[in-house]
Amino acid sequence: MNKKFSVLLPAQADNTVGGVHLPVYVFGILAIVSTVRSCIHLLAPDGGAGSIAGMDLSVAGASGIIFAFALWGSSQLIYALIQLAVAFRYRSLIPFMYVLLILETLLRMLVGHIRPVTFARTPPGAIGNYVMLPLAALMLVLSLRGATTSELAEDGIK
Repeated sequence: MNKKFSVLLPAQADNTVGGVHLPVYVFGILAIVSTVRSCIHLLAPDGGAGSIAGMDLSVAGASGIIFAFALWGSSQLIYALIQLAVAFRYRSLIPFMYVLLILETLLRMLVGHIRPVTFARTPPGAIGNYVMLPLAALMLVLSLRGATTSELAEDGIK
């Protein structure tokens, strides 16, 4: 268990990948998708609230919704930049980033449950949550299993 914890939070962040490389490639793709998603929320005229999520922006307060989507996009962009840095330079942190991705997805789902909003259609993110959770969990397991197996082999334990 101690080995898995050291894989999640390594003493030194570097570009080392232990074991299976599939989680690295998947994480790189997810980081690029996160960057695109954040730019849409930040730069689209309606922040994607109406055009993508299907929210009714003809009501009073629509400018506040658009503003909130743009703010969300700015924080998503910062998170995406961190993801890109990890994907291309600090790969030893990928297991930890999968934990953060799982927590972020679960929290968004919780917020949607606690504070439901009416949409004209199901937003892509709502569907994506049900794809992201099992994918991120599988990649986390693979990254932990692969890394700890290779570290044990380096230590001469088989």
